[in-house]
Amino acid sequence: MGTTRLADVQAQIQTEWSALFMQEFLESHLLAALVNKDYEGDIRKRNDKVTVSQIVSPTDTALRTVGVDADTFESRKLQTLSVDITANKRATESYEFEDLVDLQTIIDTNDPKIRRSMMFSVGKQINDYLYSLVASANPQTSVASLSSANLLPIRTLASQLNWPSQERWLLADPDYYSDIVADQSYSETDFNGMDIPGMTGRVGARRYGFNVIEDDSRSAKSALAFHPDWLLLAMQTEPRFKISDLHSNKQFGHVLSVDLVFGAGLGINGANKHISIAN
Repeated sequence: MGTTRLADVQAQIQTEWSALFMQEFLESHLLAALVNKDYEGDIRKRNDKVTVSQIVSPTDTALRTVGVDADTFESRKLQTLSVDITANKRATESYEFEDLVDLQTIIDTNDPKIRRSMMFSVGKQINDYLYSLVASANPQTSVASLSSANLLPIRTLASQLNWPSQERWLLADPDYYSDIVADQSYSETDFNGMDIPGMTGRVGARRYGFNVIEDDSRSAKSALAFHPDWLLLAMQTEPRFKISDLHSNKQFGHVLSVDLVFGAGLGINGANKHISIAN
């Protein structure tokens, strides 16, 4: 009869659960999946720093005239802006088990309930934190519904703020999303059916230049229109699972924990790259 060893169970969980955990997290928490995650550096432990850089495009280059001054030119040093993101947040969840064999059974039967429950808890912590970073001074609008008439001014504002036309997203809570579904003015998409956007297993609709996805993590009529660069998210490539014996606490059993270290902050000019919408 084989012996169930703590180290073996932990290694098995780390190997078999970590990739699925991250995949399911990004499929179910849309904001984390869509914001900018391109950075220089690695997140291996808490308080690690990564850097995001952006070239500053000059706007004061003088036009020259042939026969007057077009035979010469001026050069300048390349200018960049950078933002440092510190991984100073840790999302965690843990459960206690009476016997290590219970954990082994969960792994052997490929039962996803425990993994998914931990993932949703960790994901909610991260998702809530990302939404808390919506800048208080950013462009905001208050509308009773996301009718076509109310979305048009938001589209205009996004263009005035120079958002690239193909990278505009709108995450709408179920109430606002229902407004979009019910408004017949939206029946014609901006492009043909082949251009309907899809991400993380969900299919959205392209309306007035926005890739619109329902985000059921929000409530009370709230939506967020944004370009992905509004927020920078840096996190470990996989969560860390750990199993410990509770005997040192004068308890029988084991505790399983998961944690994911991450950091986030507004991107370069990020306050002008998102628009919060509320009723």
